[in-house]
Amino acid sequence: MQNKRIFLGFHVVAGSIALAAFALITPKVSSAQTETVLHSFDDATGDAEMPYGGLVADAAGNLYGAGSAGGATFHNLGAVFELTPSGGGAMSESLLHTFNGTDGYAPIGSLVIDGAGNLYGVTEWGGGLGISYCGQDGCGVVFEVTRGTDGHWVEKVLHRFNPNGTDGISPFAGLIFDGAGNLYGTTAEGGRYNGGTVFELTSKSDGSWGERILHNFGDGTDGSFPRGSLIFDGAGNLYGTTSTGGANDDGTVFELRPSTGGGWSERVLHSFSHKSTDGRLPIGGLSIDNSGNLYGTTAEGGSSESCVNYYVPSCGTVFEVMPRAGGVWAERVIHNFVLNTTDGVNPEAGVIIDSAGNLYGTTYYGGAYSAGIVFELSPGADGTWTETNLHSFGNGTDGQNPDAGLIFGATGDIYGTTLFGGAYAGGTAFEITP
Repeated sequence: MQNKRIFLGFHVVAGSIALAAFALITPKVSSAQTETVLHSFDDATGDAEMPYGGLVADAAGNLYGAGSAGGATFHNLGAVFELTPSGGGAMSESLLHTFNGTDGYAPIGSLVIDGAGNLYGVTEWGGGLGISYCGQDGCGVVFEVTRGTDGHWVEKVLHRFNPNGTDGISPFAGLIFDGAGNLYGTTAEGGRYNGGTVFELTSKSDGSWGERILHNFGDGTDGSFPRGSLIFDGAGNLYGTTSTGGANDDGTVFELRPSTGGGWSERVLHSFSHKSTDGRLPIGGLSIDNSGNLYGTTAEGGSSESCVNYYVPSCGTVFEVMPRAGGVWAERVIHNFVLNTTDGVNPEAGVIIDSAGNLYGTTYYGGAYSAGIVFELSPGADGTWTETNLHSFGNGTDGQNPDAGLIFGATGDIYGTTLFGGAYAGGTAFEITP
């Protein structure tokens, strides 16, 4: 099993976590879920591989995503793919675009789709600026992939990130739209303090896009190195996480509010702390419920130390950040992951919420085969949450190590990707059917 993780700006982790003492909690294991591998990625045939991002669906039920490596040419710099229903529950895959470096490489994060079916995403590196500071030929791009009248897809670079001291570099998460069609995202590095940025891209009348930096991370006790995507609330405020920084350098939850004159003001809603049983290293983005409560995960931290080894000191958490009277926010851990054969550990993506308030997510490690799980957290009337393991990865040609978040299908199914595993070890796209 290939378990190689690249933590941007931190370290490289190789090797899987050995099973340790089974303690603290034992989550409920469901036998009513069915997992189906929709596609196993195979770079040997020119396919995409290693999808760091999740999937996005169009109205017809087609699924789209990007592999950070592979592609139909010798470049092996990643590709955008489509999965199309082909009858009997099967899906056929086709590549829409293969990156060559000058148009970006290593697409990362999930794609976003507009009303016309155009796809938008980011690459961590590349861009044709001739800069080797970040990676081959540049520091990443924002791109659009559009279906032409002849049915072929064409890629267009909307923005090339530049390490000029003001622009962000190396985006690590997908984009979101506002109601006017503007794009918003984060970069994991760059900006005024080299702690990353929040940026906005606005379409111009000539077809080009203009970038504006809304916030520069890394000043004082501000957060730094955001690696998750953003979300809007109903009032137009933006929320997200930073993987480090804050009062304890263990990451933050932040809010950006639009202010008079077109500016944005940022405040830290919560600083995580390794000095307590709080989580640390929030990598994924957030979800918001109808009451304005925010939910997310931390890849490390929490009350369980069953994950202790050289690289991963603790198992991670699911947390809730709640607005309170007077404009303050309170955080609580609603689940501590524990290394055993049923629970997962080290979640690297956020969670999604269904209409009943249940949360769904993935962990990178743990479960019956030490290769990650899909989990559900259900709220109880007494304020506690119950975890159910919906699927353990790593059995045979199943996927391994899900790194991205999930989406709901039209009939309540859950879709996602794994970074490795499958029939060819290049990762999978999967479906969980209740």
